[in-house]
Amino acid sequence: MSEALGITFEENDRAGVVTLDRPDRLNALTREMFEALSANYQRWAPAPQIYGVVMQSSHPTVFCSGGDLKVLNALNQQGATEAIREFYRSAYSHVWVLEKFIRPNVPLINGLVYGGGIGISLLGTHCVAGEGYRFAMPQVGIGFLPDIGGTYFLPRLMGWMGTYLALTGASIGPADAHRLRLVSHTIPSSDFGVIKAALADNHPIDRLLDGLHRDPGEGELVRHTPAINRTFSAASVEEILARLDAEDGEDADWAKETAAELRKKSPTSLKIALAQMLAGKSLSLAEALKLEFRLASRLIESHDFREGIDARIAGKGRAPQWAPATPEEVDDQEIARLFSTPVEGELELDEREPGP
Repeated sequence: MSEALGITFEENDRAGVVTLDRPDRLNALTREMFEALSANYQRWAPAPQIYGVVMQSSHPTVFCSGGDLKVLNALNQQGATEAIREFYRSAYSHVWVLEKFIRPNVPLINGLVYGGGIGISLLGTHCVAGEGYRFAMPQVGIGFLPDIGGTYFLPRLMGWMGTYLALTGASIGPADAHRLRLVSHTIPSSDFGVIKAALADNHPIDRLLDGLHRDPGEGELVRHTPAINRTFSAASVEEILARLDAEDGEDADWAKETAAELRKKSPTSLKIALAQMLAGKSLSLAEALKLEFRLASRLIESHDFREGIDARIAGKGRAPQWAPATPEEVDDQEIARLFSTPVEGELELDEREPGP
């Protein structure tokens, strides 16, 4: 067994086993953890003894809370922009490693999975949600962007659901996640041990997971889906808010709460996230990751990123003071320039097809 700062890697017969094991930090991810994940997946990719990989959490109610904001806040205070940039380079590079990993890769998620935690689990060949699964991409709430592949997978969700999730940071459970195909199976966590044993025993995983799958029901968002499509299909953040404010009838209360939630987020991040969603549908995963690194390289130097993380960590949840303070004050041309202007040392990915 090898260890690397809150994550362990083992081989159990034919299975590689990854355990997120920083319970005191809710399995928050560091650069070292991303690099260790990449190194081990690359080691297992050609290994003849490994049938597949299973990923699990040692925390009873959290799979992964995302990137370690405490570490990022400390780096912010030190002015260590380059170290923050390399954190994101490692994160996005690992998503690409997962994309190229063709063996069965089965995250077993029975708890919160936010931000970076989605990036290390979504692109497996399978993704299993237990009854405690909760998904969210809350990055706009800290002055950042829905990243680590969000530019690619969120716009591909049905209707305008990806835009809704990107801009609101809303949390959804296993039923909605399965309906949106963010998870491949919903299986009681009491059966997770059966899955791990089957992988170790080289048992065909698709047949097993299909047999263990339980119908999770329709989810929480089904009744709001028409309203989400009406409001979040707008071409600007200002228009989305106007449509939410104008909603009446049975969705009026939901719309009012949703608009209030959006107005708590960084206006700059909202504009960037919406532009990501509008552009992302036509981008490959590699193009999306490269774009995210370009955007991240700029945003980590911004007021809102420093303010958002400081408010969450040092301010213990105080309301951030965004600048600009409203979507109307954000320069749309400057947002467009963030997307089109290269940065020094852009993300490079090996896009060659794997050899025989």
